[in-house]
Amino acid sequence: MSDLFSNNPPRVRNISELARIAGVSAGTVSRALAGKSIVNTETRERIQALAAQHGFRPNQMARRLRTQRTNVIGVVIPLGHERRQHLSDPFFMTILAHLADAVTESGYDLMLSRIIPDAEDWLERIVESGLLDGVLLIGQSDQFEVIERVARHYRPMVAWGSHLPGQLHCAVGVDNRLGGRLAGERLIARGCRRIAFLGEVRSIELQQRYLGLQDAAAAAGIEPPVQLDTHLASDIMAAEIAAHLDRAIGDIDGIAAASDGIAIRAVRALVDRGVRVPEAMAITGFDDLPLAEQTVPRLTTVRQDLVVGAQAMVDALFRRMAGEDAPSVEMTPTLIERDTA
Repeated sequence: MSDLFSNNPPRVRNISELARIAGVSAGTVSRALAGKSIVNTETRERIQALAAQHGFRPNQMARRLRTQRTNVIGVVIPLGHERRQHLSDPFFMTILAHLADAVTESGYDLMLSRIIPDAEDWLERIVESGLLDGVLLIGQSDQFEVIERVARHYRPMVAWGSHLPGQLHCAVGVDNRLGGRLAGERLIARGCRRIAFLGEVRSIELQQRYLGLQDAAAAAGIEPPVQLDTHLASDIMAAEIAAHLDRAIGDIDGIAAASDGIAIRAVRALVDRGVRVPEAMAITGFDDLPLAEQTVPRLTTVRQDLVVGAQAMVDALFRRMAGEDAPSVEMTPTLIERDTA
């Protein structure tokens, strides 16, 4: 129905039309709609009310061109080492929820990308797209050198992961090597002497966890832990765990899993085979996701505080977007003792 037969006021198409209705300049309208304090409160509120009344929304693209800001933060999950891993992975869902809360509560939108880094310049394409004010990487995967290269010229980028000596890019994460050692020490304290690491070592974080497990074994004077390659991708994880256990059950008495997801699957596989946990096989996880306390038996695991870590990532990113030099943050892991070890 046309505006002639409608009780609704005519829609305003641009700032000039709204300025004419408000009896002010287009510049004043622009500043009022942007919430600028240079426009007195009464005028600002009147213009904003008129804009709402006439269904006017400022052209966001024009505003972004004018301010050179998009108000969008990219959250990127690179899967170079684990191409079949899904966004539905409990770890991704947990940390992504915390990141999204912190980003949106700061007035920014979020753009999510799951990347299989087939091209050498995959990260350059993202940071140079002009679509983002900053980038949060969930994990370093096997792309450490790529991230280092981009960090030399692109500052507003923060990764979840490990911080290594001499590292250029900003990373927030737990001391994974210490976490692996805590898991090993817990298993050894329970009497385990033949320990297996259930996980892959192609990503920096998991490699560090395995090294920490080796540290604990060396300090206790026992044989180095055997590494049983296990993918994080849920569609193949269960079959791999089952095959490993069928071959190794008689040769190991403790398992340090690379993640809570792997640990939970391993507990199920052992119970299915009549192996009691922790009496016959002690198991530790890594992450302390909400599921860790909900399983039966409850999972003994190494906690990396994802709430604190996600907020630290966003805080560091905003500081870098403002031109500051926010350093990496390495959190201290905590062993959470429950039922499986």
